[in-house]
Amino acid sequence: MARRLAALATLLLLAACATPRGPVPPPRPDAGLGPADLPGWTAEDHLAAFRAFARTCSVARDPAMAAACARARAEPAGDAAAARRFFETGFRVVDLGETGLLTAYFAPEYPARAAPDEVFSAAVKPKPPELVRGPDGRFAPWKTRAEIETSDGPALAWMKPEDLFFMQIQGSGYLTFPDGRRARAAYAADNGRPFVGIARPMAERGLLPPDGTSGEAIRAWLAEHRGPEAQAITDLNPRYIFFALEPDDGGHPRGAANVPLPAGHAVAVDPAHHAWGELLWIEAEGGNLAGAERSYRRLVVALDAGGAIKGRVRADLYLGRGERAGTEAGRVRHPLRMWRLEPIGR
Repeated sequence: MARRLAALATLLLLAACATPRGPVPPPRPDAGLGPADLPGWTAEDHLAAFRAFARTCSVARDPAMAAACARARAEPAGDAAAARRFFETGFRVVDLGETGLLTAYFAPEYPARAAPDEVFSAAVKPKPPELVRGPDGRFAPWKTRAEIETSDGPALAWMKPEDLFFMQIQGSGYLTFPDGRRARAAYAADNGRPFVGIARPMAERGLLPPDGTSGEAIRAWLAEHRGPEAQAITDLNPRYIFFALEPDDGGHPRGAANVPLPAGHAVAVDPAHHAWGELLWIEAEGGNLAGAERSYRRLVVALDAGGAIKGRVRADLYLGRGERAGTEAGRVRHPLRMWRLEPIGR
């Protein structure tokens, strides 16, 4: 997923169909405001949040955060009370603004084949040798999705078209072959094209109701209309992801910060506004997709990036592996508030 300069993240195809509401004021340190004052703080699973921070905080480059990381690893919290004290006594709060957007993503698990057939007709393509990164680390614009999918070339595996499309949005995934072999499809490159969500145009064309554009609804429509009709919709998103196959270690994928993502406590953010290893408190309420959870309030670590994740108050929450995580991720499109937790003495 360093890689998720490419995709990722929440469900990212929903990210482009909703925009933050109104201008976002600049970050504002709140004198005297600590983690204990954050909305929903008492209900947080502080021990799970502490463990997620301690496992991933080595990516932090800020000296004060690196020192906090060293303390966490030297004296690991043994219970929820100790974990809560670690955050409440070691960090202050910075309000990042009023309103943004929370989406979510997951690591999909899909069936695959070593050879194509009528159902498994979409090629999982490796990185073309002509793709090169520019000085900014991004790939230069290349062929569109439609051009790539109609061109010949090597294939690492074959998938159902709608499965491959969703795996490209997530940025990585896990494949199971009929002989029992399992592999991780890791992000290898992208075609340098911008991400364009398909949820809004599907609603505008009457293919799905406005409040029914969840990930599961979109995927079901693509499967039901597999062929030229579905292809015309997926071609609206010109961004294309190339993969490399790796062994499946049973864990979680690595984010752009190059550490495994702790499910439920990692977010993709805009690297222009956030640093890897940064601690953030998110409060997201009022999702408008059918079946959505009412709210998300939790402590998360900035560990990933995504092509549709732009702006300071914007996050894509990693929810884990598999179908259950995918169902939840596809229903997350919530107004968002964010606070940064900064080490005291920074």
